Amino acid sequence: MTGRLKAPTGRYGGKTAAERQAERRRRFLDAALQLFGDTPGYRATTVAALSETAGLSTRQFYEEFRTLEDVLAALHLQVNDWAEQAVLLALTGAGDLPLAERAAAIFRAYAANVTGDPRRIRITFVEIIGVSPRLEEQRLARRARWVDLVRTEAEAAVRRGEAAPRDYRLAAAAFIGSVNGLLHDWNAGWVDATLDEVVDELVRQLLGILRPSDWTPPAS
Repeated sequence: MTGRLKAPTGRYGGKTAAERQAERRRRFLDAALQLFGDTPGYRATTVAALSETAGLSTRQFYEEFRTLEDVLAALHLQVNDWAEQAVLLALTGAGDLPLAERAAAIFRAYAANVTGDPRRIRITFVEIIGVSPRLEEQRLARRARWVDLVRTEAEAAVRRGEAAPRDYRLAAAAFIGSVNGLLHDWNAGWVDATLDEVVDELVRQLLGILRPSDWTPPAS
């Protein structure tokens, strides 16, 4: 069964149909974070198991989603949205800091968000991989948003005279690959370092990209 059922309408238990639907969706996504992000993982989870963990029925599942892949897609976007919100909040608070301090604040916010719950890293870097062409397109689209954020901040640093002028599209893509790979490996226990050391290394890499050794800052 893969078609969505029509959700009931009207007020019940003091909540509107829209409120009940939002609550059901949240419960399914919370259950998916538990099952997809830990044990047994996305590929070994069934609709029945997800519904039981959410405390809901399979009929209610099909009122919200067509397939488990739809749940994984929604959860992947939610995890990325949480991290993006943390970064944007850090950017707001660090706007007046020097470049090195601003970069450190941003990456500490990102790293703290994605590593604070290991299930989020598994959703972002493990469970989403190889599921379908649709989810691969989504994964790359969200990665492109992170690339654009780094590129935009690099170009802003250029305008402030803090970074060398250049086309940062390729450099930003390469750097995001380093961020994802290092955080995944650190979370998996393959990197013998503290999270602060990982963040410091990422900041050094970024500053090396923005301020190459042959670049001379403009006179103030």
